Amino acid sequence: MDRETLRAALAELFEDGAARFDAPMAERTTFRIGGPVDCLVEPRTVEEVRAALGACSRCGAPVRVMGLGSDVLVADGGLRCVVVRIAENLSQVEVRGDVLEVEAGASNAAVARRACAEGLAGYEFACGIPGTVGGAAIMNAGAYGGEFKDVAESVRCLTPAGELVEVAAEEAAWSYRHSMMDEAGYVVVGATLHLVRDDPAAIQARMDDLARRREEKQPLDMPSAGSTFKRPAGHFVGQLVQEAGLRGYRVGGAQVSEKHTGFVVNAGGATAEDVRRLIADVQAKVREHAGVELEPEVRMWGF
Repeated sequence: MDRETLRAALAELFEDGAARFDAPMAERTTFRIGGPVDCLVEPRTVEEVRAALGACSRCGAPVRVMGLGSDVLVADGGLRCVVVRIAENLSQVEVRGDVLEVEAGASNAAVARRACAEGLAGYEFACGIPGTVGGAAIMNAGAYGGEFKDVAESVRCLTPAGELVEVAAEEAAWSYRHSMMDEAGYVVVGATLHLVRDDPAAIQARMDDLARRREEKQPLDMPSAGSTFKRPAGHFVGQLVQEAGLRGYRVGGAQVSEKHTGFVVNAGGATAEDVRRLIADVQAKVREHAGVELEPEVRMWGF
């Protein structure tokens, strides 16, 4: 990657601050961990996303796309690439009857609140998922019996060639933490959600109930990336980790949560390497104890 050529190309496309070199990623992940990225770009429109991706392609710069950093562990040494962050700057929500047109950077919590205010039900399950609609579409995010695929009519994406396409729900191939868009390297820039009418008070009551359940069971007061592992068929991750004797297990500043053993948390001063080693230890000990292979849900960048 030719940094100077890339710097000049991005300077032509973005105002000061929209493209930053050597940006610390600890500020952009919910783990609060991670070294600097060569360049962080925060586009404000779909055309700016396309332009950034095109500039990177022409300069031979590898690209990663992120939202609120809620499912990412960035290596301590940082990333030799460009990170395109689609979050607050691309987060508009429009309502058309029972349909929400949502930009990919809108947070799941904000979309759930807006739907509730409009008397639209169906997105309550996502009110506590700490990420964006773009991430939810890519990973078919789900919680408490609901999944993104249950409410999505389509998603708008940029292909690796820069073409803007509409992917209908039946083409998205959504399954557990999987989508066609992820496999194909598409960048999600928006989604159309079809919800149903309900009493706003009833919707809010369901959201409040889910919030109470999360607060009771999850370590929301400590930095983490949410559920650390994907759910293996026929098992619960927390139970497997607990039965392997790993509640509170630590490597440096990283710890298996005392509150919910399916979470790895930054208990204070954790490095990315602490987290990576702890995840590997948990995998090995659960494999030894139960014969079950745990697959990380957290995406590890730069290792």
